[in-house]
Amino acid sequence: MTERRLLILFGSQTGTAQDTAERIGREAKRRHFQCRVEALDSYDVANLINELLVVFVCATTGQGDPPDNMKMFWRFLFRKNLPPTSLCQMDYAVLGLGDSSYPKFNFIAKKLYKRVLQLGGNPLLPVALGDDQHDLGPDAVVDPWLLALWDKILALYPLPPGLEVISPDVCLPPRYTLHYLAEDSLHSDSSLLQPTPPRALPSELHPFAARMVSNQRITAESHFQDVRLIEFDVTGSGITFSAGDVVMIQPQNCPEDVQQFCQLLRLDPDKCFLLKPTEPGTALPAHLLQPCTIRHLVTHYLDISCVPRRSFFELLSHFSTNELEREKLQEFSSAQGQEELYSYCNRPRRTTLEALWDFPHTTSAIPPEYLLDLIPRIRPRAFSIASSMLAHPGRIQILVAVVRYKTRLSKPRRGLCSTWLASLNPEQGDVRVPLWVKKGGMKFPADPDTPVIMIGPGTGVAPFRAAIQERVAQGQKGNCLFFGCRQKSKDFYCQAEWEELVTKGFLMLFTAFSRDQEEKVYVQHRIRENGQLLWELLNGQSAHIYLAG
Repeated sequence: MTERRLLILFGSQTGTAQDTAERIGREAKRRHFQCRVEALDSYDVANLINELLVVFVCATTGQGDPPDNMKMFWRFLFRKNLPPTSLCQMDYAVLGLGDSSYPKFNFIAKKLYKRVLQLGGNPLLPVALGDDQHDLGPDAVVDPWLLALWDKILALYPLPPGLEVISPDVCLPPRYTLHYLAEDSLHSDSSLLQPTPPRALPSELHPFAARMVSNQRITAESHFQDVRLIEFDVTGSGITFSAGDVVMIQPQNCPEDVQQFCQLLRLDPDKCFLLKPTEPGTALPAHLLQPCTIRHLVTHYLDISCVPRRSFFELLSHFSTNELEREKLQEFSSAQGQEELYSYCNRPRRTTLEALWDFPHTTSAIPPEYLLDLIPRIRPRAFSIASSMLAHPGRIQILVAVVRYKTRLSKPRRGLCSTWLASLNPEQGDVRVPLWVKKGGMKFPADPDTPVIMIGPGTGVAPFRAAIQERVAQGQKGNCLFFGCRQKSKDFYCQAEWEELVTKGFLMLFTAFSRDQEEKVYVQHRIRENGQLLWELLNGQSAHIYLAG
């Protein structure tokens, strides 16, 4: 009897592909497969030649780029020297998650499917192309594709004699168990923001605890949008960056939400625990320090403010002691209930914490060891760096629009990271924010004589502020900026700085204030008015054009 082993590898940017991969993993366990679910870059790609059965789940980001956690795998897979028979023993399937409003729809999944085929792999099914634009989201494609996949897989690897598929009514064991420790065996919560290990460049696993230097509102108090210019001190971190690079910030939940969550689930926030994997071979969560308090877990790890996914309601239905609540949860996790779920969750942007409020009997019965299966981890947020090291050595500045908007829910929706950053006041003591830097997608010309045309309305101007500071410090004059906002008096970011550079001859500035006159004027109007100048820069001087939203 062949060993029934299945490997599920995912490339995920926002967590959807990971969530789907974990769903396939649960379905595999119900069919008695030995199953591993791993991010593509965590998997030792040299072992791929020994794998017999692999399902790839991958998203596409930006302009047809692979997600960050599969970039190394991607480079390896496209090496010219891989023999065309490398993967000839592998049966595989590829599930793509994309958005058909982008030109390179599911580009990575299509390319991966072809490449594994070139290397000798045997596809079980055509590539599945999940689409965010569909009324029911990617599940419209994923659900029927998975049914067909299990038919194919079970034909190759039938269930062992005497075993049945485990019914969806049966709850699978949690990935981890919690082992509570005595009160005195824990360091205090403040020591959990570890300093970066010496010589290691700050990264997602080892962020740098940067000191916030200033947090300044740069829109008028009367303006509806609160926008901040925030500065961090990164002296001694080893961080370097150029214009166009991105700073990643790891946010945290606010104390009120943490307290509410612990009360709802009847958890003692000061209880301290160690995690142990239920099955040998399951890795511990890399971003969670051990031992750990419940408070730390809920504050820094569990994304209780995200909009819950279908898998959340599916798992929740198993814990429900209340018939009415259980029926509703089962409806939300069924294929037929997806429109209803979309109206309940996605359209009004209801948070996980708010959904738990709506199912009080179920929520109070959630076993704590299932928390890590139930709620995803808080993802880092990316911000364009809005300053240059040449102008501000040892500092990083960002431009942050505080996300706040209304839906049909009575409480305004708030962005987790921007709201947390805006709440921090460096004048009231030492404020630290975990961060690291990533290469951005924008590269500015190396030749100092190449002019640069930058179109950056609103906070889209952030990377151009970094570029202009960098180019001015190097004495480069061909800088042309189109900036747009609502009103000159309310949200003209960095006005004094731009005007000084215009006076000194370093910058050509074109502004569009959409609400300062009867008819609305946007950056595209200013571009059209200055078409002759732009054409001369493009045609005569090979200028580069950059656009950021």
